[in-house]
Amino acid sequence: MATNYVTCPNCQSSNPGNFTTCTNCGTMLPFNQGPMQPMGGQNRPLPGADKKLAAGLCGILLGGLGIHKFILGYQQEGIIYLGMFGAALIISIITCGIGSILFLVPSVMGLIEGIIYLTKSDEEFVQTYIVNKKPWF
Repeated sequence: MATNYVTCPNCQSSNPGNFTTCTNCGTMLPFNQGPMQPMGGQNRPLPGADKKLAAGLCGILLGGLGIHKFILGYQQEGIIYLGMFGAALIISIITCGIGSILFLVPSVMGLIEGIIYLTKSDEEFVQTYIVNKKPWF
């Protein structure tokens, strides 16, 4: 019987299919499901892939508030976004609108992250943001 191998998403090295971490860099390996065909006609979604669309759209539309971070379970990063938004609001009020340009910082960051989320495949998204817990870009 042939041995199945899994490619590490981080260093691209080949690892035996029954390993959970890469032998080269220690990165968590994706679950090897064998052949790339759904078994028994069932197409099972990846756990956590359902958050991709919600996080991506919230990143694009409400990026400055950090809602997309809360959707992915990153509370600390979401609070950082809210803090940046609150600081921009206070500076904007104090400077009578001159400091309102600061609203662009968290908004553009959220827009970029939302686009990144939506352009990744479901497998990449789950591996990067759900399994490996990569909080920034």
